Amino acid sequence: MTRSPASRAARLPRYLIRWPMLAWHVLVHLPITLILMSPPLGGIRIGGDPLKHRAVRLWQRGLMRVFGFRMRRVGTPLPGAVMFVANHVSWIDIVALHGFRMMGFVAKREIASWPVVGWLATMGETIYHQRGSQESLGGVLHEMLARLRDGRAVGVFPEGRTRGGDAVGPFHARIFLAAVEANVPVQPVALRYGEGGDAQTVVAFGPTENFAQNFLRLLGEPARVADVVFLEPILPGDAEGRRRLAETARSRIVAAMGQAD
Repeated sequence: MTRSPASRAARLPRYLIRWPMLAWHVLVHLPITLILMSPPLGGIRIGGDPLKHRAVRLWQRGLMRVFGFRMRRVGTPLPGAVMFVANHVSWIDIVALHGFRMMGFVAKREIASWPVVGWLATMGETIYHQRGSQESLGGVLHEMLARLRDGRAVGVFPEGRTRGGDAVGPFHARIFLAAVEANVPVQPVALRYGEGGDAQTVVAFGPTENFAQNFLRLLGEPARVADVVFLEPILPGDAEGRRRLAETARSRIVAAMGQAD
């Protein structure tokens, strides 16, 4: 994604401020977070949540602040075993969602090799999937089902991949099978960057951007809000079958984004 000279000049002061902030967050705050996540401290329950989950939420929200995002939560995430499904814009989606609710995400295996973010994803109980592999998908569904039956939350991006940010793509119904089998609620979540989602295309990967390029570009972007909108959940029995679940979840997210379905 190209930038004009004026835009590049405007980004320089942000880099001068945010690079030291990022270094401090990784070199100082991260070790503290890891200590709080480790036994026996991590298992201490505060207000019903393990300390390790609270530590992850605080660190992820701090990372969003480093990138200039002011987080706003709309609605309330369900407790316990629930499948959260969200629109997929960029790598930062996982960070935004973890800022308000601990959940084990289903994500592409390549993320595990990304600097810092990949390591954090693994620490955040991410379930990795090899795209195009039916064997891998079967293993993912098995792990999701086990976690849901154990009373834990999982998070998925049913579009299967990021897009340009200008629309919510179709939802793959098969990933909802775990919620059907475990008989747990599905809660759609709309991720909106900028006021009313006016920065979706800015946050999204550019046509030729890789992770490192998107990471660096977002670090120099102007400050903006990031809304994490927890929508009305779909309770067991509200929708018959995985396909209907996928359609209902997508329609609620599209409506929250103010887009035409």
